[in-house]
Amino acid sequence: MILKINLFLFLAFTSTIIAQNSLPQVSKGKIERIENFQSKYVTARNIDVWLPEKYSSDTKYAVLYMHDGQMLYDAENSWNKQAWNVEEAASKLLESDSVKQFIIVGIWNGGSTRHADYFPQKPFETLSEVEKDTVSNQLKNSHVDIDNAFKPLSDNYLKFIVEELKPHIDQNFSVHSDMENTFIAGSSMGGLISMYAICEYPNIFGGAACLSTHWPGTFTLDNNPVPQSFMNYLEQNLPNLKNHKIYFDTGDQTLDSLYPEIQKRVDNILIENGFDSSNWKTEYFPGEGHSENAWSKRIHLPLEFLLKK
Repeated sequence: MILKINLFLFLAFTSTIIAQNSLPQVSKGKIERIENFQSKYVTARNIDVWLPEKYSSDTKYAVLYMHDGQMLYDAENSWNKQAWNVEEAASKLLESDSVKQFIIVGIWNGGSTRHADYFPQKPFETLSEVEKDTVSNQLKNSHVDIDNAFKPLSDNYLKFIVEELKPHIDQNFSVHSDMENTFIAGSSMGGLISMYAICEYPNIFGGAACLSTHWPGTFTLDNNPVPQSFMNYLEQNLPNLKNHKIYFDTGDQTLDSLYPEIQKRVDNILIENGFDSSNWKTEYFPGEGHSENAWSKRIHLPLEFLLKK
């Protein structure tokens, strides 16, 4: 059975680009927007870069790339009037001097392309044709906006970040460009693409935060080949545990109710591959659901884990 709780909200998020012309209002620091960033790999989209208080060209900053940039900073400008308020958590950590100096690069999602942009491509391509058809039908039954057969575009989305966006950020902001100071984070489908990014580009990203990772890929666990394809991929493609960090978490309400059992399987793969508390963390949040409000409560945890001095 397809989980219907919060599915309407999830799909509205997936299929809507916010008509947002004004910059998000932030309580700390400031936003610089790169309007309508052009790419040969993905649809054009805004990039909202958050700079902390006292940002200075005399200092070099680490960089955190975050997906779903529309939802990060300002609830009044988001489609569901919720936001991560990530600048508040970041500012508190910076003020406590417990983390590296860093900036946040908020990458807007592509609206109707979001599911395809964020769905890990190589695991999908290992599926049989029958399994691919199953996935396409499950997504269509959930009213995900796809034409005929579903086809992930995430390899191109990652090329956009690595080959186009990151060089622009490195050139135009006072940042470290090395792997040890480059991180990626997101929730739900954004959690999936963050996991995929650190596996595909371990020489680029030193850490990934994957909140409420949408392991089913579709919206049902019944006859769903996707989670196993992700497990198989992880077993073969985890980054070097000596110089990479990975954070996962999940609630157990609304859409997050699909995740805990799969997350435990992911945890076992990490343990079997030698990951421990120095380079991996999975947090469980009973009673929490699938929303920006929930992620806002705990975003400080992955920030501190990935960026601690």
